[in-house]
Amino acid sequence: MDALDELGLRLKAYEGRAAAVAGVGKDSVNEPMIRHWCEAMGDTNPAYEGPDAVAPPTMLQAWTMGGLSGHTGRSGAFDELLGLLDDAGYTSVVATDCEQEYVRPLRPGDEITFDAVIESVSERKTTKLGTGHFVTTRMDVRAGGELAGTHRFRILKYAPARRKPKESKELEEPRSRRPRPVVNRDNAGFWEGVEQHRLLIQRCTGCRELRFPWLPGCNGCGCLEWDTVEASGEGTVYSYVVMHYPPFPAFTESDHAADAAGSYAARPYAVGLIELAEGVRIVSNVIGVPYDKVRIGMPVRLQFERYDEELVLPVFRAGETDGGGS
Repeated sequence: MDALDELGLRLKAYEGRAAAVAGVGKDSVNEPMIRHWCEAMGDTNPAYEGPDAVAPPTMLQAWTMGGLSGHTGRSGAFDELLGLLDDAGYTSVVATDCEQEYVRPLRPGDEITFDAVIESVSERKTTKLGTGHFVTTRMDVRAGGELAGTHRFRILKYAPARRKPKESKELEEPRSRRPRPVVNRDNAGFWEGVEQHRLLIQRCTGCRELRFPWLPGCNGCGCLEWDTVEASGEGTVYSYVVMHYPPFPAFTESDHAADAAGSYAARPYAVGLIELAEGVRIVSNVIGVPYDKVRIGMPVRLQFERYDEELVLPVFRAGETDGGGS
C-alpha cells in the first residue's frame, strides 16, 4: 500500500465522527436579526414580521454561528482531520457549496442547539485550484430539542496547483478580460435587456411589486407570473465598498489607465449598491469620480459600458452625463 492509499484510509476513518457536539446558539431567534437579514436581502415577505413572525428559512445557519470568538463545541476529531490534511500538504481551504433542508419554521424566542458530524471525506481529487480532498459536514439544528433543519457544508482542503510561468508576450498583455456573468433561465431576460442597453426590472403581475435581482417567483405574494419595466437610469449610492485586493487589471476604470512607462496596473475601484428611482437596488461599479470620492447619497446615472467584443455591463456614472442611458 502506497502513502496516498494509506492517507485515504486514514481520512475515511473520520466519516461518521462528530464535528461539533452540544453546540448552543449564542442568541435565541430574535426579531432584530430577522429585520437586519430581511433589509440586507431586500426580502419583504410579510411572514417575517408581526406577532406571528417566523424567521426566513435561509437564516438557518446564522443562528449557529459563533462570531469572531467562535464556538467551543468543535470536536477533537474534526481538528485532527484538518491537521492530518495540513500535514499531508493540503494546507489551503475553500468553501465549495452548502445544502439546507428545512423541517419546521423558527420563531422569535426559539433556543437553538446543534450537533454536527463529518459526513464524508472524498478520495483525492484534482481541480483547477489544486489537488485535495472534499470534506462534508452535516449539522442538525434544533429548536427546543426538536429538529428544525439540516445544513450540509462542503470545503476543499487542497495543495495549490503550480502555475506555469507566463510567456513574455503574456506579461506584456495590457488588459485581462472581465469574468463572464452567469446566465441562466431565471435571469436570461435581464442580460438580453442589457445587450439592448435597457435595464429591466421584474414586476410581479399578481401584486405589482418590483423586484431585483431577478427571481423565478414573488417573495411578497408567491405569484410565478411577471413582466418587466425599464429603469429610468436615475439612482443614488445607497452603500459602497472600495476594492483594494486582490488586484485585478480587468477592473480598472479606464481601458487606457497605463502609467508613464506604458504598463497597466490594477487600482482600487468602487463597487456601489445603487438604489434606483424605482425603489429596487443593484450592485454595480461607480465610475466618473475617483474611488475615494464616492459617497452615500451621491446621485448617479446609468451607463452601459462595452468591455470587449462580447461583454456589455450596466455601470453608474457620478455627476452629469450627456449620454443618458445609452
